[in-house]
Amino acid sequence: MLKTQGVNAQAAFIKANTELLAPPLVPELRLHLASETVPLWRQSEEDLARQGLDPPFWAFAWAGGQALARYILDTPSSVYGHSVLDFGAGSGLVGIAAGKAGARTVICADIDPMASTACTLNAAANGVSLTTTTEDLVGTSLEGIDVVLAGDMCYEEPLASTIAAWLRDHVAKGRPVLIGDPKRHGFPAAGVEKLEDYAVETPAELEDMALRRTAVWRLSPA
Repeated sequence: MLKTQGVNAQAAFIKANTELLAPPLVPELRLHLASETVPLWRQSEEDLARQGLDPPFWAFAWAGGQALARYILDTPSSVYGHSVLDFGAGSGLVGIAAGKAGARTVICADIDPMASTACTLNAAANGVSLTTTTEDLVGTSLEGIDVVLAGDMCYEEPLASTIAAWLRDHVAKGRPVLIGDPKRHGFPAAGVEKLEDYAVETPAELEDMALRRTAVWRLSPA
């Protein structure tokens, strides 16, 4: 199956099925993204499964990730000089923004090996150095990490609640956690502080709307 093959095969698949494009809210960056002009956009989950692929979340610049990346680039003090984790990295957009904003180190974490490869390709396209991991970090201590960034991690319950509880533990230990999210179904009902609002252009095929109101939030301990 493709997702278990070598990085070179994964990279070749990504390059063949995406275009190097600028997310609307973060035009400074370029990512390997699916578009109407490439086959990946039109493949069903069944088609992807036959190729051994998970849904290609890494191939889209989701609204929460765009908002969080924009915030980081406009507020570099949030990551400057720090060791940063981009949790659920997908394309690596947020981690790449952190690298551009002066983070000391950046780790992009996503359990999908294709996402890990996409992060590496996208980092190279933007002249950013980062490392990747496919380890499931939920429940771990995150030793050496100063700041956690999470874009679009609130899609469904109960996973979103599990992740939020784990991240709140890190906030309680003095580790800032910033979330980019348009208040999806699993978004925390309380214990968040809004930092900035954004209107993000999104493909209607993904979000059922052309413009999605999104925000960046700071997670509190409780």
